[in-house]
Amino acid sequence: MPSIVVRMSSTAAPVSESDRIQSLDVIRGFALLGILLLNILGFGLASNGYFNPLVGSPQGLGFNFNLAVWASVDVLFEGAMRCLFSMLFGAGVVLFTTGLSAKAGVVHYKRQLWLFVFGLIDAFVLLWTGDILTVYAMGGALLYLARNVSPRRLLIAACLMLALLSLYAGVMGMSMGFARGYAHTMAAGESITAEEAQYAAAWQDFEADFLGEPAAIHEELTARRQSYSTAFIWTQSTLIEYFSFVVPAILFWDALVMMLFGMALFKYGVLDASRSLAFYGRLTVGGFAAGLSINGFEVARAFTTDFDLLAMFPYFQVTYHLGRLGMALGYTGLVMLICKSALLPGLRARLAAVGRMALTNYLMHSLICLFIFTGAGMSLVNELQRATLYLIVVAIWLVQLWLSPQWLQRYRYGPVEWLWRWLSYGTRPPFTRC
Repeated sequence: MPSIVVRMSSTAAPVSESDRIQSLDVIRGFALLGILLLNILGFGLASNGYFNPLVGSPQGLGFNFNLAVWASVDVLFEGAMRCLFSMLFGAGVVLFTTGLSAKAGVVHYKRQLWLFVFGLIDAFVLLWTGDILTVYAMGGALLYLARNVSPRRLLIAACLMLALLSLYAGVMGMSMGFARGYAHTMAAGESITAEEAQYAAAWQDFEADFLGEPAAIHEELTARRQSYSTAFIWTQSTLIEYFSFVVPAILFWDALVMMLFGMALFKYGVLDASRSLAFYGRLTVGGFAAGLSINGFEVARAFTTDFDLLAMFPYFQVTYHLGRLGMALGYTGLVMLICKSALLPGLRARLAAVGRMALTNYLMHSLICLFIFTGAGMSLVNELQRATLYLIVVAIWLVQLWLSPQWLQRYRYGPVEWLWRWLSYGTRPPFTRC
């Protein structure tokens, strides 16, 4: 499929339908659906279930279907979908801001402000404790400063940041290893220094969060299942930690480095299906070779160490960011190959529709799961096994793959996209097609 040329404007006018790059919409739809494979764990399991594969796997340490599903998802998708989504967001910043006037810069920052507001609604109203919209809004505000940087410099900056993140993960892993040693020493009744005792306490808190203390899990599940109001109260305390520590210490940098890669790839013409088939073939093979090797090694180590916390917690692994980037690049190459070769036209059209309504569909994930898993609806949190949760994922995929093109036949934008444009530009855009 030939790529659609994007016409850059010197005004703040929004990109029209004829200006859209279909390959970007397709891969955005793919990433949007794929990210639910991981987010469903936060929606459907106790809060320690996202990183602890034994939650939702009642058979325990022995190899079983639930752990096989965990291993497959972890190798193929964990971190990679978030990486891909972040790369596409970075590309979107370039697409929107390139060649625009100073006035359009104001529109860009209004867009990021309202995206942040949508993220707060997702977190504090729809009760999603892993909201990424707020992180992207902060990243988008910073990335505006890099909109005119050359792709080469963007790529160098991204690689340097990736190296620093990987080094930081390795240092954190070693530090927590020492902290665990101090905790074991203290538990054995041996004396340790006051500083070592602080490290030991940090390890004990982290281990308790990961393993989940029975009383705390019972309290959490009771609150999340009982009613919307009790789930709301429990979620607020969780979000305080999320926004005060997880976002500034981990997720912001996690997203920013991949946004920089996305900006560079877009400027190099990788994301609009304009490179050669041979190029995308090499990207697919190279990306998957690196990603599958690294992720496969990490999952194998988790099994061989009986799911030792230090051996499997991703942000303690120096290879984590390399593995997820490799998989994201592999998926990028594969989707671009499909687009450039005009394969699977029906599926591409549906994925493109999902991608065009990415913000609406992302928030729809939270709304649907709010009803399924919390006391606002069916109260099924932690009632289903890990593997069973993916039946819900497939059902949501089918709904969105059917609903998105149906909606766009009648309306120009997804409902949240339409509102976002209205709030950002200050004028109400046309909504219906008639």
